[in-house]
Amino acid sequence: MDDRRKNYRPWDAEQGSHEPVSPRDALPEDDLVFFLLDLVPQLDLSPFHGHYARERRGQPPFDVTMMVTLLVYAYCVGVCSSRKIAAACERNLAFRAIVGDDPPDFRTISDFRKIHTAALRPLFLEVLRLAGEMGMVKLGNLATDGTKMGANASRHKAMSYGYMAKEIERLEAEIERLLKQAEQLDAEQDAALGSRRGDELPEELKRREGRLAKIREAKARLEAEARAKAEAEQRRRDEEQARREAEGRKRRGKEPAPIDPTPEDKAQTSFTDAESKVMKQSNKGFDYSYNAQAVVDGAEQIIVAAEATNAANDKEQAVPMARAALENLKAAAIERPTGADGTPTPIPNTADTGYFSERAVGVLEEMGIDPHIAIGRQKHHEAPVPAEAATSAEASVKEKMRAKLRAAPGQALYAARKQIVEPVFGMIKSARGIRKFLLRGLEKVSAEWQLICLTHNLLKIWRRSNRAAVS
Repeated sequence: MDDRRKNYRPWDAEQGSHEPVSPRDALPEDDLVFFLLDLVPQLDLSPFHGHYARERRGQPPFDVTMMVTLLVYAYCVGVCSSRKIAAACERNLAFRAIVGDDPPDFRTISDFRKIHTAALRPLFLEVLRLAGEMGMVKLGNLATDGTKMGANASRHKAMSYGYMAKEIERLEAEIERLLKQAEQLDAEQDAALGSRRGDELPEELKRREGRLAKIREAKARLEAEARAKAEAEQRRRDEEQARREAEGRKRRGKEPAPIDPTPEDKAQTSFTDAESKVMKQSNKGFDYSYNAQAVVDGAEQIIVAAEATNAANDKEQAVPMARAALENLKAAAIERPTGADGTPTPIPNTADTGYFSERAVGVLEEMGIDPHIAIGRQKHHEAPVPAEAATSAEASVKEKMRAKLRAAPGQALYAARKQIVEPVFGMIKSARGIRKFLLRGLEKVSAEWQLICLTHNLLKIWRRSNRAAVS
């Protein structure tokens, strides 16, 4: 047997325990953490400081700039759990470069994120302003799309409307039985226990009454949603009928079924996050989720607007997202493109067929947006619309949009949509591993989505800065 073997580099497991390790020495000088340590103190963090200005009692809190830098860096590298962030502050050099020798615990990190949800929107605008100053926002093509992000809600802590009625009936019967039992026990225990107030409830009864109250609250919530949905459907039918009467047309086919304002038996709601909704996932399954919307600029994939909604489809999101984008551009002091005469020119906005409606197209055009929204695939038996007919004054909104998308400029704009906005969701969900919100409730989820999107923008700015430094 040959005893010869390869020579290895010397290794001493005890060597590291005797040598102090500095993050500045160990990490690359162009590391993301050093970029954020230089950048975040230059941002306007007054919305974060405002919370502490109202309360000066108690122990000094952790430095706001340090906490913001920690939260931003954690989301940049896909570490969102407060417990995982706290663990990284003890074991990860990049995190220790931020917190030093005094790391916050997980509860402090969690509370900081919850307390300052309102300050995340101004922070998003600060980062957008910086991207605009660097020339990374061109407004040549704003692509709108949405992705389903998991909610912090359990399918096992939910109940359908049909089961709620049965459970309410069962609990009411149990509560009545327990009350009768308590009345019988009162007489027997008065002699042994002396005088009582008479309003004490057995623990078993308290649990059932609390559960009954929660179920009734959830049932009322489902009924309110069903009424709102029925009212919206009635308005839609009335508008269609008015349009038919104006055009002198009759309804084709059978009369639609009457609108029922009561929820379906299978309608569900979650007890952990009441505002989340069951939505179809990319794996063909269903789970409690939010619809995370984004408007992305085509130049360098900078997100200019980020909002979350609990509506499963995108039909009503085109106008709110365009309005949010325009408001953010104005707040970030990013000027709109202008023509030769100095007047603002419409900003091209591309979106898939899920966003199309005649009303949305009209409102977007009034807002100074040039919509390029798909109206669906052309059917095999459907004859193409002549260009003259599509551009005439009598042409419908659909015909005009179809003609716009078939023209060379429209084709080029819409073809770029997928490579603008969809990779952004891939970077967030696949590359960074952020597929689920940690906060609960639509308002807090929207704030967390803006935190996720502003960290996407910061990563783009960091990489742009590194490229500029190399060149």
